[in-house]
Amino acid sequence: MTIKSDRWIRQMAKECGMIEPFEPEQIRVNGSGRVVSFGTSSYGYDVRCAADFKVFTNINSAIVDPKAFDESSFVDMHDEVCIIPPNSFVLARTVEFFRIPRNVLTICLGKSTYARCGIIVNVTPLEPEWEGHVTLEFSNTTPLPAKIYANEGVAQMIFLESDEPCERSYADRAGKYQGQTGVTLPKT
Repeated sequence: MTIKSDRWIRQMAKECGMIEPFEPEQIRVNGSGRVVSFGTSSYGYDVRCAADFKVFTNINSAIVDPKAFDESSFVDMHDEVCIIPPNSFVLARTVEFFRIPRNVLTICLGKSTYARCGIIVNVTPLEPEWEGHVTLEFSNTTPLPAKIYANEGVAQMIFLESDEPCERSYADRAGKYQGQTGVTLPKT
């Protein structure tokens, strides 16, 4: 496996629609001023989160169970800024829609700007031939409320290309998160 460069990312975005919308350069300033950077970096792609959030709340004293997740444990929110309660988490989704090639594994990692504030993005893989908006999880590890910004960089995607295509891709297995377009809750 080899890690892929900015040139490869630009080529795949153009030829296969691997990332849409796609920003070919790294953006640090937009019309409103400085932003947490997003777009193509040297060996990855910095994604943005959309303005749709699911904020975890424990008002129902529910047990967090991935096999029987209680949707009422979240408060839906649509805003340019999301406040994560202390020692809690928020789900969001990427602005970008991904189409991962059959011979590529993509790994989502948090950006250091947020990590330095105690906000952790869950590390997750995007398997070969998976497509959709990525559901992101932001954990606030601090005892204080924490802020994340929609439409700015929140995580980086690293692309690893294999010398040969996989035998069975995520699409071949009809993976349960294939084609997701919104913030998607756990499925079994």
